[in-house]
Order: sequence, then structure tokens, then C-alpha cells
Amino acid sequence: MQSLKAHLRTLHSLAPANKDNVSAARVAFSVAVPSLVLLAVGRPDLMIYAVFGALTGMYGRTEPHQLRLKHQGQAAVLLVGGLSVGVFLSVNQLHSWALVATETVAAAAASLFADKAGLKPAGPFFGILALGACASVPTTVHWHTAVLIGALSAAFSMAVGFGGWLRGRAWDPDAARDIPALRGALGRAAGIHAARYLTAVGAAGAVGVLSGSGHPHWAMAAAAVPLAGADMPSSVHRGLHRIVGTLMGLVVVAGVLFPWDYSPLRAFPGHETAVMAFLVIVLQFTTELFMTRHYGLAMVSFTPVILLMTQLASPADPVVLVTERAAETILGASLGILVVVLIRRRR
Repeated sequence: MQSLKAHLRTLHSLAPANKDNVSAARVAFSVAVPSLVLLAVGRPDLMIYAVFGALTGMYGRTEPHQLRLKHQGQAAVLLVGGLSVGVFLSVNQLHSWALVATETVAAAAASLFADKAGLKPAGPFFGILALGACASVPTTVHWHTAVLIGALSAAFSMAVGFGGWLRGRAWDPDAARDIPALRGALGRAAGIHAARYLTAVGAAGAVGVLSGSGHPHWAMAAAAVPLAGADMPSSVHRGLHRIVGTLMGLVVVAGVLFPWDYSPLRAFPGHETAVMAFLVIVLQFTTELFMTRHYGLAMVSFTPVILLMTQLASPADPVVLVTERAAETILGASLGILVVVLIRRRR
């Protein structure tokens, strides 16, 4: 295992750009349209469902339109599926241990699905994040309305991702993504990968509940992050980036939600929800801008995205929100790294 110093050096390295601004613009537009519609009709509290559906646009960012469409369709199953399970738990007021058990099993199942589909970004992280986040806020509309918002947002995101095809309109009936079948050694590796998610996510959730946290799903999501690494070093890097990036992102959250004189919410009295909604859109752009170049920098933006739309859905004490998010992230990411070390991949 590389030294801690070597891992920390990755916090200062930035991967080369690869038309990241184009992908970021697509995702931001996919988030902006349904979010602004909900804001216009006076329901910014429902943005959480629209944003998770719109994250479909993060997948297949560099693929040809034809292949991206299929890739994003598979991602939509993961995201809207996680959202739907979360809404079910919320409607039926199934929290604490019920949430931990459900999200743990979902993480393992979604890991197998993500590996089989070859999803990029890899792993079930965004699906289980949607599950936990939607389970943690009250569902203020009929369940099928919440799910429909997520599904329509995902469909719109796919349309945005496919829109560039209209320029050339080339279609290759034999085009296919090069995804190896999960047989033999690959099948066993996928099984071990799922077991890692089961162990890390379940342990993080259990510790979160036992510690009295009101947001064990944050620890569970953080535990999943290192497991998506391709090898031991990259897994440790992701865990460290998650912790450092989240803590820096919480500084941004504090700057917005805490009652400072220079908070942007104080600059527009009476329009606080609109300010938070616009910040979600802008920060989702910067999240995608750095997602493949520097995971830690991406988390500086993505952490406020999640907390601001959670605050729109279910307002809470900002101090509690920030402190619990910090504690749960450190706990979850650390457990994820530990599981990576203890449960090795098959070579």
C-alpha cells in the first residue's frame, strides 16, 4: 500500500481536460429546466426528485450519441429505481434500521447491475445516494408524483444528451458498448465487489444509527465511494478526496445557510428558496466540470448541491446539518477504505 504521503499528493493533481465544459453544460441544463419549472410553480421542495433524475446526464459523457442513449437509459434505471425505493420508505415512515437494511441490500444489488451494465461513473453510488436522500425527507406529494418527476427529469436529461445526434443523424445498427460478460473470473470479481458494498454500506449505516445520527444514509453513501476505485491506490485516493472535498464543501454550505452578514440568502430577502435553487444549478455545473479530473474538487460543489436541495425539501438546523454531514462522511469513507483493505479484489 502506498504511503499516506503519496496518497495525499493526489489532492494536488489535476487530470487533463477532455471537453468537460460540454458535459458540464449538458448536465447543468438538464438540472436547470425541471428545477426552474418547479420553482416557477411554487414547489422548490420537489427539486430533490428532479435533480436526482437529471443526474442521468452524468453517464456516458464521452460516448457517441447512439451508445450514450443506451448507457443513460441504464443509468436512469439505477437513479429512478433508487429514488423510488427512497420515496416508498419515506411514505411508509420506514427509517433507522429499516433504511439501513434496505439501502444495504440495494447497494449490493445495484453493484451487480452497475458492473453488468458497465456504468461510468462506476458503481451504485448515485443510486443509493438517491435512495437515502429521498427516504430522509417527507414526501409531500403522492408517491407517484415524486417518482414521475424523477422519471421525466431523467428522460429530459437523456434527450439533452442525445440532442447532438440531430446534426449528423448517423446510426450504426451494429454499434455496441464493449462490456465483457460477467462470467468465470469476472463473475466472481463482481460477486466480491457486491460483497464489499454489502459490508461497507451496512457497517456504516449500523454505526450511524447506533451513534444516534439522524442521517445514517450519509455515512452509507460515503462508504460506497472508495469501493468504486479500480485498484487499491485509487480506492484510497477516492476515500481521501471524499473526506477533504466534503469538508471544504461544508464551508460553502455554512457560508450560504449560516446567518452571516454576507450570506447570499441575506442579499435577497424573501427570495431565499430561489437563491438556493439557482445555487444548486450552478454548483451542479462545477461538479461535473471536475468530476473526472479531480474528485475532491467535484465534492466541494456536490456537497452543497445535496445539502441545499435537502434543505429545500425539509428545512433543518444548518449547524446540525453541517456537523452531522462532516461526521458521517469521515465515518463512512473510513469504513469504505477499511473494507477495501480487508476484502481484496481477485486478480
